[in-house]
Amino acid sequence: MIRLFLALAATIGFGLFLASCNTLSKEECVAADWRVIGESDGAAGHEPQQRFAAHAKSCERVKIVPDQTIWFQGYQAGLVRYCTPLSGLARGQAGSGYANVCPPETAPGFLRGFGLGSKQHELQTRLSSMQNDYSFKETSIDELSDKLRDAKDGDRSELRRRIEDLEDDLHDIRRDQRDVQDDLDRVNEDVEWFQRNPSAELPAPGY
Repeated sequence: MIRLFLALAATIGFGLFLASCNTLSKEECVAADWRVIGESDGAAGHEPQQRFAAHAKSCERVKIVPDQTIWFQGYQAGLVRYCTPLSGLARGQAGSGYANVCPPETAPGFLRGFGLGSKQHELQTRLSSMQNDYSFKETSIDELSDKLRDAKDGDRSELRRRIEDLEDDLHDIRRDQRDVQDDLDRVNEDVEWFQRNPSAELPAPGY
């Protein structure tokens, strides 16, 4: 009975895994406008071969073969919207990846924005991580201080040492936070300039 239950659970789990991999539902495959789907995929910056293959795999369930020519026409139209400097900036700010899909004539502008947005995202993530670390260590100091009040004489020295180590860590984090914040302030200025001048090169070395 247990074996049957495990086999059933594995089957259900595998079915759910396959369902989660489908890019289109059965209903979407039946009613598909392949140009519209392609345009949406291009505007999202999906890698074309993998994305179309995933659609084809999804629609095998209802024996529908996607129209690759129509889909690709839509994909190219969507890519025009994706491969812009401001789109690159937004993708970088969101921490998204880049599938190297922009053509040579638009890739440089997209990548300028993408690099700048990615730098901003990275610095913001580092600051957030530092703040979390700082809060955790502050909480640890509070907990150790509570223990110190009720500790036996033999334990007090070790507790004080641990508190001092944590306080040193807090000092180091505050210093590093100031450095990262300075970098982020400079990047934020570049982002504001870039948003006003998306087609121009950054006046300072880019990121």
